[in-house]
Amino acid sequence: MFSNFLVEHFEVVSTSNTEEVLHLYFEEKIKPPQKFNAFELVSKGFLDEITIQDFSLRGKFAYLHIKRRRWTNKATGEIIKRDWVLVAKDTRMTQEFLTFLKEINR
Repeated sequence: MFSNFLVEHFEVVSTSNTEEVLHLYFEEKIKPPQKFNAFELVSKGFLDEITIQDFSLRGKFAYLHIKRRRWTNKATGEIIKRDWVLVAKDTRMTQEFLTFLKEINR
């Protein structure tokens, strides 16, 4: 149902379900980016939540609310975050959903 990316790096923290709309709320797991394993990082909360439209689920509009973590390097004070492209450029949809829509419109 969800991409491997979401399953591997995020967890569902809540849901909201009405007759027409399903909202799923994700938070990034407390696991620092692997490329920074040599540094002592501390989770310092979240970046602003983004909301993206995904594939409809069981006839309902589906919206994913995603909160990514930000980390602080204890030695330098530098803010670290994963550099992921979650949303297709200039849209509010996942890249997978946008690709699907392009395919069915051919």
